[in-house]
Amino acid sequence: MKKVLVIDVGGTNVKLMISRREKRKFASGPRLSPRQLIAQVKKATEDWSYDAISIGFPAPVRKGRIMKDPKHLAKGWIGYDFNDSFTKPTRVLNDAAMQALGSYRGGRMLFLGLGTGLGSALVWQKNVLPLELGDLPYEGGIIETVLGKPGFESLGRKVWEREVLFCVTQLKLSLIADYVILGGGNAKFLSKLPSGVELGHNRNAYLGGCRMWETDPRARQPKWHVI
Repeated sequence: MKKVLVIDVGGTNVKLMISRREKRKFASGPRLSPRQLIAQVKKATEDWSYDAISIGFPAPVRKGRIMKDPKHLAKGWIGYDFNDSFTKPTRVLNDAAMQALGSYRGGRMLFLGLGTGLGSALVWQKNVLPLELGDLPYEGGIIETVLGKPGFESLGRKVWEREVLFCVTQLKLSLIADYVILGGGNAKFLSKLPSGVELGHNRNAYLGGCRMWETDPRARQPKWHVI
């Protein structure tokens, strides 16, 4: 089985994981470019041994290629080839989808990440569907400005929590999910959760990164189909 280096790219920090317990991080932010990311990852992990790399990235990703520059990082990410730069087999997935994959335990699961914006993904059987639910129209704007960090800061905790619980319940119904996992840094501020909704854990991003390299022994193809 491959030993996987999991890289979780966020707007504030880049987290590096070689196991659920072995973690390192360095600051990201609006000046972080692909070349800087690669240089800092290599420096931070020079004493780690690994066979492959998984990257969770905070932007739409299709067929392993970044489709859009994220709001909180530098430009130049679209279509960037990480395999050439890292010289190790590398796979890229939307960060919320990677954590969703690590959180999945069967059935039809909706993952929502309550962080700077609103990360989202749907997982069922062997399928992973990254979503961009944060762009849904809501209250004269888009939903991520209410459920994400801007909404938390402008509405206050109590009103923000009420909005979150309403939207989570409606999204669960709309996407016919058996259960919802809430991740992201602000999920910890929720004081109560409705039935069928539970808190996830950031360490599940590591498991998701490892699952990206799982194969179906019969078909000799990736076990998980990213749609």
